[in-house]
Formats: sequence, C-alpha cells, structure tokens
Amino acid sequence: MKRSEQVSKLKSTEKWDVIIIGGGASGLGTALDAASRGYKTVLVEAVDFAKGTSSRSTKLVHGGVRYLEQGDVHLVKEALKERGLMAKNAGHLVKNQSFVIPNYNWWGGYFYTIGLTIYDLLAGRLSLGRSKYISKKKTIEMLPNVEEKGLVSGVIYHDGQFDDSRLAINIAQTAAEKGACILNYSKVVNLLKDDKNQVTGVQVIDQETGEKYDLKGSAIINATGVFTNAIMKLNDTVYKKYIVPSQGIHLVFDKSFLPGDHALMIPKTSDGRVLFAVPWHNRIVVGTTDTLIKKHSLEPIALESEIEFVLETAQRFLAKKPTRADVLSVFAGLRPLAAPKEEGKSTKEVSRSHKIIVSETGLITITGGKWTTYRKIAEDIIDKAIKIRKIPAKECITEHLAIHGNKATTTLDRNNHLYIYGSDIPQIIELQQKEPELNEKVHPDHEFTMAEAAWAIRYEMARTVDDILARRVRLLFLDARAAIESSEKIARLLAKELGHNEEWIHKEISNFREISKGFLLKEFQYNH
Repeated sequence: MKRSEQVSKLKSTEKWDVIIIGGGASGLGTALDAASRGYKTVLVEAVDFAKGTSSRSTKLVHGGVRYLEQGDVHLVKEALKERGLMAKNAGHLVKNQSFVIPNYNWWGGYFYTIGLTIYDLLAGRLSLGRSKYISKKKTIEMLPNVEEKGLVSGVIYHDGQFDDSRLAINIAQTAAEKGACILNYSKVVNLLKDDKNQVTGVQVIDQETGEKYDLKGSAIINATGVFTNAIMKLNDTVYKKYIVPSQGIHLVFDKSFLPGDHALMIPKTSDGRVLFAVPWHNRIVVGTTDTLIKKHSLEPIALESEIEFVLETAQRFLAKKPTRADVLSVFAGLRPLAAPKEEGKSTKEVSRSHKIIVSETGLITITGGKWTTYRKIAEDIIDKAIKIRKIPAKECITEHLAIHGNKATTTLDRNNHLYIYGSDIPQIIELQQKEPELNEKVHPDHEFTMAEAAWAIRYEMARTVDDILARRVRLLFLDARAAIESSEKIARLLAKELGHNEEWIHKEISNFREISKGFLLKEFQYNH
C-alpha cells in the first residue's frame, strides 16, 4: 500500500461507484465490502487511518455482556457472531481471552454464571469457551494480584482481544488488494451537489501537497464517527445533532499488576459501569469510563475525574495498588453514539447499535456501532446504497473473506511480539537481515525494531511519527515516555525514506511531543 500509487489511482478515475469519507473501523470495513463486491471504491481519510476512536478502544472483540443485562439480545447475538468471524478472518490479531469476575458477595457467582451461560449459548458454534463458576482459591490462582479480602468466588468466561489500529491497517490493505483506492491525509472540504440538491461527489484536499480534487460518485458515504456533525453541516441547511460523543479512557500499567494470562472484569463499579483490566502487548490496559463530552477533538484528553475513577476502582480490586506514578500511558477515545431522540438521556442508555441515516440529499451516514460489528455495519451500509438505487445489486462476500495477514492461530507464536503481522512476519525478518541497521530496537526497553517502522513507511502508508508510534507500532499507547524518547529516531527514518529535510524533522518531533502530552499524566509531562 503506497500513497503515491493511491494518488495516481485517484487522479486517473473519472467516476466512482462508492465514495467513503472516513478511515476508521466503519469506513474501512465499508471500503472492503464495496471493493470485494466489485464496485469502484475510494476512501478518503483526513488524517491517518484509525487516528480517532478506532485506535482507542478497550481492545476487546465482544458481544457486550452489559447489553445482555439491558436485554438487547439481538445486538449481543449479532456481535457474538461477528466476534467468531473476526477470530477466523483475522486470526493473527484476534485471540481468545479468558476473563475472571471476582465476587465479593455470595449471590454474585450464581448470578453471573447464569447470565454468562446465556451469553455462551447465544454464541452457538462460534463460542470461544464455556463460562463456569470457580472457587475463591481458583480465583486467586487465576488472578494472582486480586484483592483477597472479602472474596467469595469467581466466574470465568471467554471473549476476544485484539489490536484495533493494526486491524484497521490490515483492512485497508485488504481493500487496496481488492482494487479500492485508499488515501490518508485527504480531507473532504465540500460536498458536490447537482441542481436537484443531490450529492454527486466530494471535494478533497491532499493535506501533503495542497492539491484539490473533485471526486464524482454514485453512493456517497459519511463514516466520520465523532466528526459526523461536521460533514452534516456541509450537507444540510437545517442543523441538528446526529451523534453525541461520549469519552472513554484507559490507563496502562506493567504486567506486575495483573500477572498471568487472564483478564479481570468488574461488572458493577461505584457508578454502574463495567471496568476491565486486560493483558495487551505485555502490559495491562485498565478502563473504561463513559463521560459525555461537549466538543470532540482529534486528540481527546483524559479528565482528572476519569483518571481518579479508574485508579480508585483498580485499587479496590487489586492487592498491589496501582498509583499515578505507575501509569505508563493514558489514552482517551470518543464513542460516536447515535444521538437519542429525547434530550438529556444518560450515555449508558444511548443505544450502542449502529444507525444508518439517508439524508434528503442522498448522503448515507453511519452513526453508532462498535469495532466488533464493523463487518456487519459495512454490509448494511452497502446494502442500503443498493436499496436506494445508488448502485446496482451485488452480493456481499466478506463473511468468510480473510483479512491481510490472516494466519491460523495454531501456527502463531504469540510469545514473539511480531505475531500481529501474521503472514507478513517473514518479510519483516528479511528486512532485519538485509538492512542490519533496521535490526536496532526502536527503544532499549521495548522489543519493537526499526524494521517494523520501515515496514510501516514502505507498505502501510505511515507518514508521521505519530502514525508509526501510535498506530503501526503501539509504543505511545504502551509507554508514552519511551515513545517520546524514540521520536527523533523515527523522524529521521521517515525523512530518509520519504525525502524530508532537517526542518521537517524538527517540526515533526515537536508535533509528536505535543500529541504525546495527552498520553502522560500532568505531573509527568515533558516540557519542550
């Protein structure tokens, strides 16, 4: 996937069948769905793929135990089916994760065992494993750092765990292999309309060259997540809110706070939310919160109250208590929830299922949804475009379509950190052998090598230090200080590969440091 090739594809196509605005989970999934059905497809993303919400999830592929409690059986069933398909189609990135719920009262064990048994039954043959009730002793064995005081029993269940932005990149690659034109750093600044006020295309600015393009197409799809309202402003004369952004934050700690392979799930925190502590890339990700946010941004910042909430809850359930000084990284993400009909509904009640809106102008907009159901969302969007006669009917084929890098989990060594590259692993090892300087580590305390950074630039359209250290190699999410310390090295490699000068390098390092501030707690922020 080379940007120059994608730009020339963009220039040489007069009319597209499908134009997609937004390169997150829903947009990329839609590009893959459309291209694999044989439609001429283009996707434009204003910044980098999965820069927003889609790289900031809790890293779970799940049916949503909480939605079962709310009685949304249809959503859970659909998500469990998709979870099973994701594990098959992207086996290198999606793994079976066992979760343990510790119970501090006698009835909890029975209550959750019954609920989770229903959860398993809904998954049918795509189930990842049976839920079962476990003793206090077994619970402590599985969660070596769990708070033992008052512990009665535990329940174990299975869900999926994955790397969100790596999957986004692999979906982009798969779409490109199927003939789609996929372009990052291309911002939609206008919608083109005909004299009947129907959307006929988009006007795009290439953020790197400043060139403007008018792209004409039949079906125009708005998959911009939390930025939906901004595109709708270009579309409608009457302005209304289509999404409400809700923020979720995560704190990252080293493995000593949850040794072993099992994740911890707290079904009821002090404010009724679910809290997870999940092993991820040899660290522990703890979250999440659910806070309504007035304005959205590309770099959402964790609020002090959210940081305190996650820390306090983690301290209540872990024997070795994490403190602010133990936080390696903090990341915030915004969920683009479909706006409720009545004002003032709490975000816990706003539906997590996706909604497709067709405007009077013919623009198709997707709101809501989650990573687990990205493939189904994409199928629904393209089916909707067919239904409203924007494009001729063709069958969806993504249900059993392998994603770039897919490798059977049986042949995958998850102890080698390169496992997330799946079938691309041999090429990365070859890079290390052919160009010995790429054998060097990105940072002495972490296993990532410069070969992975070079791979990201050459084959995954990474253009900035942030693209590499946040979304291709996940260092910023795992250890923000180490990422800052590695930024110059990465900037120099980018400059060498893409032909940038010294001035670009300095600007790029400074940009990255600014972004990284949001991943560090206030008292640990680096000053320039």
